[in-house]
Order: sequence, then structure tokens, then C-alpha cells
Amino acid sequence: MTFAPILNQIRGGLIVSCQAPADSPLHQPEVIAAIAAAAVKRGAIAVRIDSPDHIAAVRQRVAVPIIGLWKQVIPGSEVYITPQFHHAQAVAAAGADIIAIDATPRSRPGGETLTDLIEKIHTELNRPVMADIDTLASAQGAAAAGADVLGTTLYGYTQATQACTPPGFGLLSDLVAQFALPCICEGGVASPEAARRSLELGAAAVVVGTAITGMDSLVQRYCEALSAPTA
Repeated sequence: MTFAPILNQIRGGLIVSCQAPADSPLHQPEVIAAIAAAAVKRGAIAVRIDSPDHIAAVRQRVAVPIIGLWKQVIPGSEVYITPQFHHAQAVAAAGADIIAIDATPRSRPGGETLTDLIEKIHTELNRPVMADIDTLASAQGAAAAGADVLGTTLYGYTQATQACTPPGFGLLSDLVAQFALPCICEGGVASPEAARRSLELGAAAVVVGTAITGMDSLVQRYCEALSAPTA
């Protein structure tokens, strides 16, 4: 089983994460699909999309690879990015080409191991897996479990990295040095210059979300700055 053709399509460029908060007016399949189409029209080589409904809508608008995931908060577990196989099934059925999962060593809901989840995605869904990791140790575990792509997505967003501020350029450099797998820089990339630096450090691609598509948080930041007391 080889996933080289699809993985080669996501090398060397910009992947745009097209998502919106659940309480945002933008959190509608047709809106997310339009945002994704705009990103692709302007040069994005792939998009990263959350939830089956949004993935299905985006699939109707773009031909580039979709990195799909499904954020699900499950009591008793900190793992929320495509936590279980049935979530991966739904993501694949909606049209995702690559399945992104939380690949940290944290306890998974239902007791499924990371190795079992990746193997089932490979054998039953015939999809490559992007492992969202937070540390080098997580990356080592993900690679050993059979992941096809490593992403710095969770750097700064787990208890183990709560004192860290993304982007994780140091982690990215370590990943590139240690693994032959494609390594993607994701999280906190807030400028074209930072995106370029990711590639210079050896990233196969760079994912940018909030800095491009995060209208809700961007507007809020501007408003907070304008309403802050003057010195």
C-alpha cells in the first residue's frame, strides 16, 4: 500500500485550514466551502477541513487534497481530533483524502490504541494518516504506529507543551532531522515570512489557519486593541 501520489501533492506549498468557531455565522458548510474555494483559487495546494458536513461541501468545490478531521469532545479524554475510528470513517466517506488524528500519547476514548487506529484507517479506509503531535516523543510514537505525515499541530496546546508558544520551529527542525516522513508545520504561523521559514527549515508544507481564515478571532483582537485603555 503506497500513499506517495497523494502525499506528493501536498509538498512545497500552502495548506489553508478553513474552519470557524461553532457559534460563528461562518460555521456553515456552504460558507466554509466558499472560503476553501477562494484559498485554492489563490494558490493553496490543499485545505484542512473539520467535520463530515463541511468536508462534503468543500469536496464539491475543490479538486485539491483535503486533509479531513472531526473535532469531538468526549468526556474522560483530552483527545478531540478524530478520536475514534468511526469518526475517521465519516471523514473519509465525506471525501477527505488524508485523515488527521490526534497522535499524542494521551488516553484515547474507548481504549483504542494509536497503532490500531492508524492500521484500520490504512486497511479499511485506504487513506494516509496525518499525525497531529505536540512533542518529539509524540512524533516518535506516531511514526512507530505507522503515521504517514507528522504535523506540529498540537505544539503549545497540550499539558505537556502548555508553556510553549507556537509556531514550533524547534520541534519542526527536530522532526525533519529525525524522520524521513513528510513533516508539516502547523500552528501559530501568522505571516508569509513565518510560512516561508517553515519551508526553509525543511517542512514539506505549511498549514495556515487563523491568520488567513480566522475572521472571528481577528475581528475580536482588533476590537480589543481599540477598546483597551490608553496610557
